[in-house]
Amino acid sequence: MNRSGPPLCTELRRLLDERTADLQRVKAEYDNYRRQVRRDRMAVREVAAENVLRALLPVLDALEGARRQEAMTAGLQAVADVLEAQLGSVGLEPFGEEGEPFDPLWHEAVTHVVVPDADRLTCSEILHRGYRVGDRLLRAARVTVAGPPPDLRP
Repeated sequence: MNRSGPPLCTELRRLLDERTADLQRVKAEYDNYRRQVRRDRMAVREVAAENVLRALLPVLDALEGARRQEAMTAGLQAVADVLEAQLGSVGLEPFGEEGEPFDPLWHEAVTHVVVPDADRLTCSEILHRGYRVGDRLLRAARVTVAGPPPDLRP
């Protein structure tokens, strides 16, 4: 018998190699899809957690205001301690301390008090604490800034 074309074994090997390459491409696409879905789920989870934490910031502000006005009752102090501990356990970090250097990325200056002999801007009063989760800012600290007079060159 005289056949034209490649022998049957060679043709089968070529078809097997093509199907194997197709399968490898499909598997790689599926693996990429699974990784993307995992990343998307984590991003949605992070945004949802940040939204819940942001919604609780007025409660923390109210507790801070209560502390400033007078000594809190033992029951209210216990609730505040548990709330702050639980929020801290999910990554909420308060920041903003008097005397720390002013950083416009993390602080919102509400007022500026001129101190002629100062060489840099510092937070002289914390009006509202700032909060972050990891390196993500939830709310800038609202502060009074003390420092040298602003440069008024034209």
